[in-house]
Amino acid sequence: MTACASAGRPAVVVPKGDYLLHPLVFRGPCKGYVEVRVAGVLRAPADLAAFRGCHEWINFANIDGLLVTGGGTFDGRGASSWHLNECPRKPDCIPPPSSIKLGRVRNATITGVTSLDSKFFHVTVIGSHDVDIRRVSIRAPRDSPNTDGVHIQGSSNVRVTDSAVGTGDDCVSVGPGSADITVSGVSCGPGHGISVGSLGRNAGEADVRRLRVSNCTIVGTANGVRIKTWRHGGGAPRPSSAVSGLVFEDIVMSRVRNPIIIDQEYCPYAYCHQPGQRQRPSVVKISDVKFRNIRGVSATQVAVKLSCSAASPCRGLELRDIDLRYVRRGVATVSRCANVAGGVAGGKLVPPSCI
Repeated sequence: MTACASAGRPAVVVPKGDYLLHPLVFRGPCKGYVEVRVAGVLRAPADLAAFRGCHEWINFANIDGLLVTGGGTFDGRGASSWHLNECPRKPDCIPPPSSIKLGRVRNATITGVTSLDSKFFHVTVIGSHDVDIRRVSIRAPRDSPNTDGVHIQGSSNVRVTDSAVGTGDDCVSVGPGSADITVSGVSCGPGHGISVGSLGRNAGEADVRRLRVSNCTIVGTANGVRIKTWRHGGGAPRPSSAVSGLVFEDIVMSRVRNPIIIDQEYCPYAYCHQPGQRQRPSVVKISDVKFRNIRGVSATQVAVKLSCSAASPCRGLELRDIDLRYVRRGVATVSRCANVAGGVAGGKLVPPSCI
């Protein structure tokens, strides 16, 4: 790419208009800080055949210094392939392509653009550091499968701020090996909420450390703020990973089904529920997690569910200033806890704490 080979601050400019863009890799290292300025609409091929051998539509790889901006739209045209996605049903599926990937990227900013109808994840941040995603709009229908807004994994110092995300899956998901992550000023919904995980499915996963989610609004989602870890079938126990140093604070919920949830029994496939199927408890260790000043309306009566693992109970949980009312007036919300080894609760607590 000519821009990558140029010193200074070169720019790739896409003017206003409508353009078909086939799978593309922007590969570094580059000589200077590169800007990709998209003012028009870039549309992905509708047919999955165009993505043979490609896991992403647009892949930014091994770049130090990147700005993606311009007010334009990245249209993944996912509606043509969502019905072909077998991942919600088959654990050995081949995922459709994500729209935008930052892989082994440093000092990157994505701002002022829209990601629309991705075939799979909208934006993935993998093995990257010092990434700022702000003032973006990410949209897909609530029934679109696996269309996570921003997925972060194996990365550090990543910020997702002042953005609107509404999809068919997690608005923001934080995977193994992530540290020093900030999610702030995000409007989330529809979708599955803001999630840590799923974790513990594979051996040798790295820890998740130091995540702060604050000043967010979550509307009409399946979950609000969630930690999810896998339980397992037979075989030897896996080495355990850990989740620690998480803060969820100053969050407003509106008609959310599970506003606060720790789910260490996660296993979404049909075989998980077959008669006689033995499942080992999760071995992921969860500690030092704070839920503070979370308020609003729960769509279910169980507004706080802390379902921790019998093999590795949660430790150091905090519930403080929680005010979650049931959508039906006159019916109280409740909390449910399992395998919580220690924690503190204080301030206003609706529902009453089960810690």
